[in-house]
Amino acid sequence: MGLTLPAAPPLSLYIHLPWCVRKCPYCDFNSWTMGADAPLDRYVDALLIDLAAEAQRASGRELVSVFIGGGTPSVFSAAQVGAILDTVADRFSLAPDIEVTMEANPGTVEAGDPAGYREAGVNRLSLGAQSFSPEALQALGRIHSVEDIRRSVDAARRAGFDNLNLDIMYGLPGQSVAGAMSDLADAAGLEPEHLSWYHLTLEPNTVFHARPPQDLPDEDTVAEIQSQGQAVLTSRGFEQYEVSAYARPGRHCRHNLNYWTYGDYLAAGAGAHGKITDSAGIWRYAKPAHPKLYVELLHSGEAAAEPRLVSEPDRLFEYLLNAVRLRDEVSVAEFSARTGLSAAVLEQRMQNPLGNGLVAKSGQESWRVTALGRRFLNDLQAEFLPD
Repeated sequence: MGLTLPAAPPLSLYIHLPWCVRKCPYCDFNSWTMGADAPLDRYVDALLIDLAAEAQRASGRELVSVFIGGGTPSVFSAAQVGAILDTVADRFSLAPDIEVTMEANPGTVEAGDPAGYREAGVNRLSLGAQSFSPEALQALGRIHSVEDIRRSVDAARRAGFDNLNLDIMYGLPGQSVAGAMSDLADAAGLEPEHLSWYHLTLEPNTVFHARPPQDLPDEDTVAEIQSQGQAVLTSRGFEQYEVSAYARPGRHCRHNLNYWTYGDYLAAGAGAHGKITDSAGIWRYAKPAHPKLYVELLHSGEAAAEPRLVSEPDRLFEYLLNAVRLRDEVSVAEFSARTGLSAAVLEQRMQNPLGNGLVAKSGQESWRVTALGRRFLNDLQAEFLPD
């Protein structure tokens, strides 16, 4: 198949802050419960060493976005976040309009200091609201209240944030269609620029996977929630541009779009994953997941990641896994540019889903996912698994 790579794709930076006040029963992210002795300052010191190494990996390429995720990054102080972002500004070349997102939770302990984060350089805030139902929040193990969500949004606006995302979940224990629509109405009523509206899934290695809630909605209810919810969000001025992402015009999440279109991203922090394109190929790497090991390695001067070359079948799968989640058509030219694989490779792999009615050809330049393909998205994605 042959790797022929043109100019490198856009480059982002992901920074992981791994601690939470409490681990949620549905969460499969690399997050750790924060005790009184959590070494936040020592972790930040290690992170600054890591960022210096990642800047070398960037080789002068410009960052289009930075995303500070977790965990709950807002358990770190504004001063700590400022030290991280000052290092990013000193070490990297930044796009003039760079998007800098930070995740935060609305709880009194977890909300942090929105004004301080804004002053530190964060210009996009993502709040993990999840639901406006007190019963649902309790079932999800959340420690914030509905009023905490409203207070956090207000505080963010007063701090100067004009780009705000709310995370909202559906398919929750005991949730009806009406309950899910109430959540959406409450979320849209706070007028965020972006909504991440996603289905609760029982991920392996979570409490919910080991002990599933007994009153989850059935498939028909979930399908009706999806249908009505998409209509509600469209009527409220949100454009769906990915399976679970809805935005006001011009407010798509630049960082996530770079993931979904097979851009490059650097990784700093415990458990962070990176992807980088160079003249030798496409590489992936990951940092040690446990915060203690990560800190020890960075402070000892040892390398925290060993890159691996991504094979041709994996490049095809990784690209299409996300491309079919987007509302845009799959561009043949972009596929070749980002993977280094030929249009003929894409054509061959599309034949089976084409025959099953999951995709359709749009001229010679692109492919589109059909309504059937969107309904059975997991089946479509499975078509691209390496043999």
